[in-house]
Amino acid sequence: MPRFYCPAPLQTGDMLELPAGAARHVQVLRLQPGDSITLFNHGPGWAVGNGTSPGGEFAATVTQMGRSHVQVQVGAHHAVEREPTRLVHLALAMPANERMDWLVEKATELGVASIQPLMSERSVLRLSGERADKKTAHWQSVAVSACEQCGGNRVPLVQPVATLAHWLRALPEGGTAATGQSAAARLLLTLRDGSRPLREASQADAEQEMVFLSGPEGGLSAAEEDVALACGFIAVSLGARVLRAETAALTALARLV
Repeated sequence: MPRFYCPAPLQTGDMLELPAGAARHVQVLRLQPGDSITLFNHGPGWAVGNGTSPGGEFAATVTQMGRSHVQVQVGAHHAVEREPTRLVHLALAMPANERMDWLVEKATELGVASIQPLMSERSVLRLSGERADKKTAHWQSVAVSACEQCGGNRVPLVQPVATLAHWLRALPEGGTAATGQSAAARLLLTLRDGSRPLREASQADAEQEMVFLSGPEGGLSAAEEDVALACGFIAVSLGARVLRAETAALTALARLV
C-alpha cells in the first residue's frame, strides 16, 4: 500500500487535503477515489507523545482527485513502529558529487535519528548561504521519500550545514547536537593508533543514544580529531580496511542501530 508523509495533525474520521508533495505523488501513481493509502506524520519538528503526533501510522482513503489537490479521509490509527531501539545521530563531512543524496537515503533506510552535514579542512563540497539552505531542504525531501519507501514512521532531521569547528563548539555538555538533552556516547571514526573497535565501544548499552562523527574523503585532519577527542569523543575503528567516506559512515550506522 502506498505510504505518504503528511506533516499535519491526523485524527480518525477527519477529511483533509494532502500537502503538495504527497498530492503530486498520489497523482503520479494514478490513484483514484476509493483507493487506500497509509499516512504518517512524525517528522522534523513533530514530537510523539505531546498531542502533536501520536506516532505510528493511519489508514486513509482517497475521496477526491483534483487537478492540484487530493482529498482523503483518515481511517484507523495503527500504533506500529519500525524504528531502531537506539537513537544514532550521524555527523559527517559531506562527500562530493551526488554521493550525499545516496548517503541520506541509505542512512534513513537504516533508521538514523538525525543527520548533520559538515564541512571540514579536507572537504571538497563547500556550501553556504542560499545554496546551503537549498541543499538542506533537498536532503530533507530525500529523507522523506526514503521513509515513505522503507516503512519508517519517523523522518530524520537533516540539520543545517555547518563547519566542523562551529559544530563542535556548539555541542551541549553531555548531550547531542540534535536534542541537547539526553546523555549520549560520542564516537569518532579514525585510523589513528589506539582506536577501539566500533563493536566494543558500542556494546555497553544497547539503548544508549549516540552521535557518530565521520570525516570526508581523506578523513579529518589530526588537529580536527584532537579537538573532537577533547570534546568527549571516543576514537573508534572499523578495522584494517580503508573504506570510502560514505561506505564508512553507513557501515558504522548499520552496526550501531
